[in-house]
Amino acid sequence: MGPAGIDQSSAARLTGGRRTCIMHVDMDAFFVSVELRTRPELRGKPVIVGFPGERSVVLSGSYEARAFGVKSAMPMAVAMRMCPQAVVIEPRHKLYYEVSGQLMGIFESITGLVEPLSVDEAFLDVTGAIRRLGPPRGIGELVRRRVAAELGITASVGIAETKFVAKIASTRCKPDGLLLIGPDETVPYLHSLPVGALWGVGAKTGEVLAKMGIRTVADVAATPVSSLKRVLGAAGEHVHRLASGIDPRPVTPVRLEKSIGAEETFATDTNDDGLLRRELLRLSHRTASRLRSSGMVARTVALKLRFADFSTITRSRTVQTPVDSAQLIYGVALQLLESLGPRAMAVRLVGVRAEQLEEAARTSLQLSIDRRDENWRAAEQALDQVTRKFGNQSVLPARLMEPENRAGDGAGQPA
Repeated sequence: MGPAGIDQSSAARLTGGRRTCIMHVDMDAFFVSVELRTRPELRGKPVIVGFPGERSVVLSGSYEARAFGVKSAMPMAVAMRMCPQAVVIEPRHKLYYEVSGQLMGIFESITGLVEPLSVDEAFLDVTGAIRRLGPPRGIGELVRRRVAAELGITASVGIAETKFVAKIASTRCKPDGLLLIGPDETVPYLHSLPVGALWGVGAKTGEVLAKMGIRTVADVAATPVSSLKRVLGAAGEHVHRLASGIDPRPVTPVRLEKSIGAEETFATDTNDDGLLRRELLRLSHRTASRLRSSGMVARTVALKLRFADFSTITRSRTVQTPVDSAQLIYGVALQLLESLGPRAMAVRLVGVRAEQLEEAARTSLQLSIDRRDENWRAAEQALDQVTRKFGNQSVLPARLMEPENRAGDGAGQPA
């Protein structure tokens, strides 16, 4: 539950005046917790959610599995050597998204200021809810009770005046806890932490700071900004401000995109399979580029065809490994096209869509069996850099250099 002194002395100061009150709410071992709702006999035992097999990675591990060293994104073979007695459950992503939607609904019933960070965590600005629902600590406990009662899982809640400190608080009270850090306690609390607690200070940055004798947040705060900027560049000022508890970023309500895609209407209805394949490849590149620029990956690829009579069909396929590569998206879209068999009518419009999106940084990808997949991904990331510098038509796959029958640049805006 966190240090009692901080929790007991802070509520009044966070509710007084017009101070901002921000919560960071994070589920505990979300994927495992959702699975254990229907497997209660596994509670208290080491459980791993992930696809079995040596080339798979851990999506999530129970706290009992983590005690053996199991971590998310770890190769499954390594995890099973560390914890051979663990029960492995294959992930059910559609279910996780359903529970995530219910979770966000709970948050939005508390406050309209909800900023989702992923499927299982969000920032909430509850400043305007205090008069209606009571002190911050009570609101935090209300959120935890509702999550437990309505979803059957547990949540950890950090409460502070800023997003940065609220995130630290939720991390420090896991699992199934609540920690409130009031304005007067913020700086003393931060200064008791190691420098790695600051956003943006990873292992390499930590090594650089350690060479300067900086090992705690207090050390950062005591170091002149000019000295930090010499070794960290522009980030030096940012790190110094965080060390003093300064983080002016507001909670910004956003909606996580449910899908990303593109479609094209042909100038003339076509039965040309070669043209359809080339257009699918083009649309796959556009979709993949948007995925990567958004930091997202997709678990489902959908194909859309509209025929000359304006009738429309869609087909989709969920892949085991989330994708952000045009070649992988194109491969699935092409399979979907070929599965339709002979078409009785010419095609007016074709579209590709990536669905069931997840944040790439928080997604445990299954290791590719085919090394070419990684080569394609690296090549496309290089293409992204060229495109950002020189424009969309600077470099194209050879197959897309052929003449096509397209409606023109304006017809193919993402749907």
